[in-house]
Amino acid sequence: MIVGVLGILKAGGAYVPLEPAYPQERLAMVLEESGAPMLVTQQHVVAGLPPHQADVVCLDSQWQEIAQENGHHPISPVQPENLAYVIYTSGSSGRPKGVCVTHRNLVHSTVARSIFYRQPPGCFLLLSSFAFDSSVAGIFWTLCSGGTLVLPAEGLQRDPQALVRLVQEQSVSHLLSLPSLHALMLEVAKKSELSTLKVVIVAGEACAPELVERHLEVMPGTGLYNEYGPTEATVWSSVYECQESANHETVSIGRPIPNARIYILDEDMRVVPIGVAGEIYIGGAGVARGYYRRPDETALRYLPDPFNGEGRLYRTGDRARYRSNGEIEFLGRVDNQVKIRGYRIELGEIEAVLREHPAVRESVVVAIEDQIGGKRLVGYLVLDEQHAFTARHCFATSVRDCLPDWDPLNCPTA
Repeated sequence: MIVGVLGILKAGGAYVPLEPAYPQERLAMVLEESGAPMLVTQQHVVAGLPPHQADVVCLDSQWQEIAQENGHHPISPVQPENLAYVIYTSGSSGRPKGVCVTHRNLVHSTVARSIFYRQPPGCFLLLSSFAFDSSVAGIFWTLCSGGTLVLPAEGLQRDPQALVRLVQEQSVSHLLSLPSLHALMLEVAKKSELSTLKVVIVAGEACAPELVERHLEVMPGTGLYNEYGPTEATVWSSVYECQESANHETVSIGRPIPNARIYILDEDMRVVPIGVAGEIYIGGAGVARGYYRRPDETALRYLPDPFNGEGRLYRTGDRARYRSNGEIEFLGRVDNQVKIRGYRIELGEIEAVLREHPAVRESVVVAIEDQIGGKRLVGYLVLDEQHAFTARHCFATSVRDCLPDWDPLNCPTA
């Protein structure tokens, strides 16, 4: 995959990552909408893909054939505003949207890491799927720093004890993980087993103060950083170095990264006072081009920047407020969207699908937080007494249709 990604960029193309474990319908939609003329994959994946029109290149079974191609370096016509990648995220319509990220955006995001983090990644453990934008952070930050990228075997990402062993065996210095996964690793690890780690970054979910306390107890010499940022602003937009004496009920998302601007505005796009809640708008070099072939939705979310005189602001839909010390406190969403294990989920879409079942008269879906700061979906149903059904059937069919990212193996409801 890494060879494929770098080859695509070197040839002047943009890559669209696909997760083979995703439902066929989602893969088919992305292949059709993106119009990608070429599909770079491996032989064992091909049979599980939906019908498509792309030419297939298998990096494993066709390696001998590939090696016969011209080995000269191509002269790439790529400019900073050309696309580097398109990553599809969940959308309010229930149909994934492709976020168009340019080379300028990618360079900004990568260089900002080199500026902010004092220690470059000597060995980075890549835990996220390539279909998540957090993989971009690990790949390009590590390789541009001359570090080693460690790719765990498939399935290992969900085994905390195996990950702890991998950190120890590979002398991993940096990792980026969901807060809930880091909490599980801290729970099963001995202090000496994580001693090589210099930097731990958590993102994708709210970071609980209890996690900060536990991290500082088990790994006092390892920096813990809480990052915030949507895919539409190129991976990250703010960061906070977690401190022991925070004295807050919530962990801050910090301050804007280099070359990023964060405004907290009211409904009329006016700056709110310090301590007053508003919606997060992001400006600067990380603001992506927009949504692929979705001009109407792009116009709704990417707005002219009234404060800078040029450029655009991305309207996140996230609520926050500035604290008196200049740090940002994340307060949730302004709409019905939640994030679970890094996935953006529209609760209203799930409720609508559940109501399609003939036995369900009304439904409400909420995200419940567990003891380690993770979340899971819980549906509350009002039933039509004339029908009989099993909850297992309702969730196992309807939720999968509504939520392409739903993982039944890790869903307690299922």
